[in-house]
Amino acid sequence: MTGRQSPTFSRRTLIGAGLGVGAAVFTAGGSGVAHAAGGVGGGSSARRRGHAFLAAAMDAYPDHGSIRLTQSYTDQAGLFSTAFTYDNALAILAHLAVGTADGRARAVALGDALLYAQAHDPAYDDGRLRQAYNVGPYTFFDGSPQPDGFVRADGTANVGTQFGFTGTAVGDMAWAGIALSALARRTGARRFLAGAVRIGSWIERNGRTDEPLGGYKFGVNGANGKLPFTSTEHNTDLVCLFGRLARLAGDRVWLERRARAEAFVKKMWEPSGGFFYTGTNDGVTVNRSPIPEDTQTWTHLALDSRKYSRSLDWAAAELAVFDHADRRNSTVPAGQSYEGATFSSASLVANEDAPIADFQPKPDRNGVWFEGTAHLALALRDRHAPGDGARARRLLASIERAQDLLGTGQTVGDKALPERSGVVSASSPLDTGFGFGYYPYRHAGATAWYLLAATRTNPLRA
Repeated sequence: MTGRQSPTFSRRTLIGAGLGVGAAVFTAGGSGVAHAAGGVGGGSSARRRGHAFLAAAMDAYPDHGSIRLTQSYTDQAGLFSTAFTYDNALAILAHLAVGTADGRARAVALGDALLYAQAHDPAYDDGRLRQAYNVGPYTFFDGSPQPDGFVRADGTANVGTQFGFTGTAVGDMAWAGIALSALARRTGARRFLAGAVRIGSWIERNGRTDEPLGGYKFGVNGANGKLPFTSTEHNTDLVCLFGRLARLAGDRVWLERRARAEAFVKKMWEPSGGFFYTGTNDGVTVNRSPIPEDTQTWTHLALDSRKYSRSLDWAAAELAVFDHADRRNSTVPAGQSYEGATFSSASLVANEDAPIADFQPKPDRNGVWFEGTAHLALALRDRHAPGDGARARRLLASIERAQDLLGTGQTVGDKALPERSGVVSASSPLDTGFGFGYYPYRHAGATAWYLLAATRTNPLRA
């Protein structure tokens, strides 16, 4: 426990037992040049180092079995060996995007681990995956031990109960299904398609709603109680997943489900401002604040519609931040600065006089959310309007500098990481505006999104 902080919760923590109330519908997470002392590897070198981080985070607990997932954050984040389902889905997609034999093998191994979790849940046999799992041993903050790897001694998947990561979100499930469908298409293995179909069927049974705004609701908490929110982000994910299932499974019922999710997303469009709202709490009233980044970028990646592509311009202009050492509450080292996107409109007006959460530092309104910055870079490269390529290159350069210079000395499973590998989730402590923050810890999700953007891989295109 020496040197450990109290836990840093991410947006993926809020649907465990007793959590996820009043949460407004959580959604995932400029121009100019990021300046930093020293050079940047860039290009293929930066991509190799990103992949090396994902490999190290996957291999951190070799004494606890070959069936394994990727630890989401470095040890310093205080989440120990937590492996979020969402991050592992992204890792699968990033490993495939890298295009090496090692990447393919790792993607298959992670896909099989998700299938294992689906088939060996300690309480359910209905196709669900939990929000997160433990993948290695640790001693919790209260002194209680967690001795197992991903597979417990009784053969069940090691659900992240100590942090309350026991619920099931439609968005997390959708990303897992997207990853499994990618493996099915790439390998031809029917087990991956079968797992993706089970996920889609769980979502249909547990998420479909006939409320006025329609779509698919948020999921269930750890006590299996249905959550009342409906998320633009989640329904965007389903546009991709259901579209893929229609093609791969050859069943047109998935097209009707895709259309239902897409109709909800389009109802969240604000034509006067050129952006998408976050969703609804009650199925009747649209939540108009905060406005998050990912509902602007993921919608473009999934819908591929010129009518809605103005959302990228909104995100690039309205959520642009520039973080440097002279800013109040910035943790960027002297002589460095980074550009990119922040999580939401609320991040820009966060209370800089109070910590985001107990035992955490005060937020920097200009903290760069690197995962969202990668979303934006990829979406701009995908749209390819005049100026998009240059702006995307600047954003990618900022992320690559962050990989070079931020999060040094961090570990996974108490082991040193390959040098200059892995992208931190944020340049400085960042308040999302949704009740949690991001911090400068190297992160599998941010690194995976960087690799997807760097390789021009759109994971949301059906």
